[in-house]
Amino acid sequence: MGGRRARPGRTGFDVFYQLYELNHAAVQPFRAYADAVKLLYSNPLNPFSHTPFGRSIAATAELFERTTRRYGKPAFGLTQTVVDWKTVAVTERVVWSRPFCNLIRFERDLPGGRRADPKLLIVAPMSGHYATLLRGTVEAMLPYADVYITDWTDARMVPAAEGTFDLDDYIDYVIDIFHKLGPDTHVMAVCQPSVPVLAAVALMEAKGDRFAPATMTLMGGPVDTRRNPTAVNLLAEEKGLDWFRDNVIMQVPWPVPGFSRDVYPGFLQLSGFMSMNLDRHITAHKDFFMHLVKNDGDGAEKHRDFYDEYLAVMDLTAEFYLQTVDTVFIRHALPKGEMTHRGTPVDPKAIRNVALLTIEGENDDISGLGQTEAAHGLCVNIPEDRRVHYVQPAVGHYGVFNGSRFRSEIVPRIVDFITSYGNAAPAPKVRETRKAKG
Repeated sequence: MGGRRARPGRTGFDVFYQLYELNHAAVQPFRAYADAVKLLYSNPLNPFSHTPFGRSIAATAELFERTTRRYGKPAFGLTQTVVDWKTVAVTERVVWSRPFCNLIRFERDLPGGRRADPKLLIVAPMSGHYATLLRGTVEAMLPYADVYITDWTDARMVPAAEGTFDLDDYIDYVIDIFHKLGPDTHVMAVCQPSVPVLAAVALMEAKGDRFAPATMTLMGGPVDTRRNPTAVNLLAEEKGLDWFRDNVIMQVPWPVPGFSRDVYPGFLQLSGFMSMNLDRHITAHKDFFMHLVKNDGDGAEKHRDFYDEYLAVMDLTAEFYLQTVDTVFIRHALPKGEMTHRGTPVDPKAIRNVALLTIEGENDDISGLGQTEAAHGLCVNIPEDRRVHYVQPAVGHYGVFNGSRFRSEIVPRIVDFITSYGNAAPAPKVRETRKAKG
């Protein structure tokens, strides 16, 4: 396992995290000053706030404050949904907890005696962003399912005394959650968890585990990154595991609870994502500035909402990150039939009873077209009438699980799939095609 090898020694990169923290502390007074300037020049009692000059100063101050801020974990903030054409209250409850993950249930206030909706476990990616990145996914599924989501913990907030957490532990967590939720659960893996969820289901089916899910939906996941490799995939193959171990693994500085834990910092992952589309982010911030100057509140608020989520990042444990890079992106262990879990081979051919839906975005630049569909070639013993592949036209990676096309074109397919193939569901309806595109 790539994540278990000890680091050969301290390097200059070990102090980079400390410098990052020091920079945030040093900029804090300037941020406070910028915030005060923004309040002054946006106050309606200030006559300059009604002029382009005043709005330009306020916009400059807000832009500086936002680009130098550390963004905390956002809230899901989902307090209601519509079920059976009626608005019902929604309450978040933690129903299962481990040091590196909480399982959140979005409990809907439904009338007694109503037929239960399918249980849907959404496995959020552990790839630098919080589970709240899937807020739109959860919101879209709430009218149709009893929704649960894995809320992964920022590794820098987990004391070193809690031990390590690697890809094998991730798979164990997923299996434990299936046992917690019981039979006839449906699972949706978004991006990164496609591989560990597929592995968990294969291990459970191989053991005849009655808590294996009824259906498995894999969305934009790197099942086989040899297909249409993206910049992310090529970087891993080009650099090799030792490069990642020596250049991106850092220790959490004092006085954070995870002090001395080796991690892959979230700010490094964020910088990588942003550099892939740097021109787009620069344009977005320029447009945000102009929205503020023109007093376009709607445009500015959309920018704030997106970047409040996008810029909120979390650290990953070094052992999880390195083992994932090695297993998924360098060795391609799952599609080659070489993946193991604590010494036990992971064999997708063991999956026979779990229905499989794979979804991809036509313009995905994170998980290339065909990487998720590869699951069908591995799960050869799932009957043809229990598997579906769908490519959503004209969307990128985030459009696979969020946005208007997701809500209007992907969600109905997921709902139809899980209601048709649940263990307690009636016989499946005649479907359009087994593999649909568009």
